[in-house]
This record gives sequence, structure tokens and C-alpha cells, in this order.
Amino acid sequence: MSFPHLDAAGRAHMVDVTAKQPTVRTATARGFVRCSAEVITALRDGTAPKGDVLAVARIAGIQAAKSTPALLPLAHVIGVHRANVELDIVDDGVLIEATVGTADRTGVEMEALTAVSVAALGIVDMIKGLDRSVVIEDVRIVAKSGGRSGDWVRPGEDAPGDAR
Repeated sequence: MSFPHLDAAGRAHMVDVTAKQPTVRTATARGFVRCSAEVITALRDGTAPKGDVLAVARIAGIQAAKSTPALLPLAHVIGVHRANVELDIVDDGVLIEATVGTADRTGVEMEALTAVSVAALGIVDMIKGLDRSVVIEDVRIVAKSGGRSGDWVRPGEDAPGDAR
């Protein structure tokens, strides 16, 4: 098995995508923030001490998708043309789903994962005073479309947008 981010000597390098044609691509990632019943009540009632937790997390996720190359040294700078972050409060935490889209030479899987991860961190930052045991879980890509490898959906997952 070869890794495209390693050269013949095994050194990390940025993959050259200059010869690739731009195509429409999307990726959807999901994650979960597990938290206490006290936090769930505060989120549902809108009484979290720091304010609107979900609004902050949504904006943090969108901003993160656009900032991915600044965080991941081998990620390409691409045009993020769509970044949607959905958050749903459930009995034991918050479900997060981010879909990122582009019309570029490389995919947006890392942007979707970064959006979910930073949205989750935004939730933790906003609620850590209420629940120090909060946990970020199960951040993963659930679907992608476009590019050379085509469409893919993680087996056992609902289609993007259907997890809620």
C-alpha cells in the first residue's frame, strides 16, 4: 500500500494536484458531544451561562472548514463553497453533522472533519463550567461525492441529513 503524502524516500510532502481538473465535490462528517442531563436541560432551555451554545458551535464549525489548511500542514488551500453545520440536542448529548462542498481539484473530507471537530470543541468550551466530564466521540466521514473515486457512503450510516 502506498501513501500519496509520502515521497519515494518516505518523507511527507504535499500531493501535486495541479494537473487535476476541478470537479464538484462534497463530504459529510458526523460527531457527538456526550454531556450531562444538566447540560441538556440548559441547552434545551437556552440557559447556558455563556449564551447560545449551538450558534457559537455552528459558526466555529463553518469557520474551521474554511481554515483547514492553516491547521493541517499538507491540506490544500481550496475554495470552500459550502459549509453547513447542523447540531441536534438529544437525550445524552449533541449530534453534529457538517457538509462541505467545493468545485476544486481535491476533496473536502478534511474540511468536513475539521468543521465537526471544532464545532464539538466550541460546545465543550461553552459548557465546561457546567460539565467537566463532557466527551467528544465518534468523529468520522460518513459520505463523500465527486472526484476520481466517486461517491461513497459509510456502511451502516444514514444518508447525509438523515441522522437527525
